[in-house]
Amino acid sequence: MNILVTGANGFIGKALCKSLLDMDFAVRGVVRSDEAGIVAGVERIVVGDIGPQTNWDSVLKGVDTVVHLAARVHIMKDKAADPLSEFIAVNAAATEQLARTAASKGVRRLVFASTIKVNGESTKERPFREYDMPNPQDSYAVSKMEAERIINEVSKNTGLETVVLRLPLVYGPGVKGNMLKLMEYIHRKMPLPFGCIKNKRSLIGLENLTHAITTASTHADAAGHMFLLSDGQDISTLELIKRIADAMGIKPLLINIPESFFTAISVAMPPLRPVLERLTGSLAVDSSKFRRIIGWKPKLTVDEGIKSMVADFIS
Repeated sequence: MNILVTGANGFIGKALCKSLLDMDFAVRGVVRSDEAGIVAGVERIVVGDIGPQTNWDSVLKGVDTVVHLAARVHIMKDKAADPLSEFIAVNAAATEQLARTAASKGVRRLVFASTIKVNGESTKERPFREYDMPNPQDSYAVSKMEAERIINEVSKNTGLETVVLRLPLVYGPGVKGNMLKLMEYIHRKMPLPFGCIKNKRSLIGLENLTHAITTASTHADAAGHMFLLSDGQDISTLELIKRIADAMGIKPLLINIPESFFTAISVAMPPLRPVLERLTGSLAVDSSKFRRIIGWKPKLTVDEGIKSMVADFIS
């Protein structure tokens, strides 16, 4: 089977390409430039910045399955004059161009990496499920929801098989962003004010995610579905800190600040609300549909995934 992976030089893309090669698939990786790092053994395809104008004709020749990871990601301090237009162009319009070209070139299946943010930013009494009404709160999530709508329409009109995967926070070896910062703070034994936080957050480890994507790419029963993914074990920010510290062999320096303090800060300083919500709020997903229909099981437990991530960080 020939598989095309967009965003092949990214955090998820590199790990996925390696997994696909290990399974003896022929892998073609789409990147923006010749300088982009890519896994050895992957056929490099340079397309520049993707958008509605991208020509996918030659890229998709002979491809059986497309895994679309490339995206304009969520940016905390977006400097674009019109962020929504920028997100729509890359995450929705470019996806439409890719999906329609894939259908015309005889590609069998398109697996699309979406985000749990399509469902919303937080959960209260119960986790998110696939049938919940979408509630995107920012331009990134709106653009991903629009991309989902588009590929479903293309599928209905052309017969292209599609699988949509809404992802929570992904962690693992090579992780960047807030998870990397958190590990740095813990490793430096900096005081962390989360000793009273009892939220619930769903995560998915990188190895579990690549296994899920490869399964979604090949399993007959995955076609036509949208799935929420996770490791299946929700943990609080406090538990996450403790498990990372334990994997480092140190004791975290935790300060007991009541949750009401963070709520008050969010009200008094609205720009800090998104960051504080991610650290203190709950965002849990019910990933049982994927397990039930596909028979999928995570390869690693949360603790095993955290230990793998920390080992890479220490090295």
